[in-house]
Amino acid sequence: MKIFALIVILICFTFQVNAQTALSGTGSDSTQGNNSSIRMNPETSVEKNQQLILWISGDREVALKMVFMYALNCKKHSWMNNVRLLIWGPSGKLLTEDAELQKYLSELKNAGIELYACKGCADLYGISDKLTELGVTVMYTGKMLADLQKNGWFILSI
Repeated sequence: MKIFALIVILICFTFQVNAQTALSGTGSDSTQGNNSSIRMNPETSVEKNQQLILWISGDREVALKMVFMYALNCKKHSWMNNVRLLIWGPSGKLLTEDAELQKYLSELKNAGIELYACKGCADLYGISDKLTELGVTVMYTGKMLADLQKNGWFILSI
């Protein structure tokens, strides 16, 4: 049932992005270069193609079949210009205990995805140092999350 709910969320997100793209006229086809679809809001000068994936689930299957797959493809296929993964709570614990997930995390980092973890959450689990060793920027993220939302980032919570 959890997977079904997550698939519904992902489908709704896709429809939201497609609808906003159609309404704003900022769509691009696959033949255009990476920077051709960048559009700035003239009133706020905020780039529109920015994605934050807020990974909160401690479910391994969700990590492999949704979080990492979407993040990598989002960056690899230039669906969004900037992609960040924010690791919150149980997802961090899972990550520090699973070598396969750590391998995939390394692929995300090599693809240019920015990796962050909530220091408050990580400290509660005693995993801040391990996440740092994995190449994740561990910091207090509440303000960052609020600022990204204010600046027009798309937030996908999984």
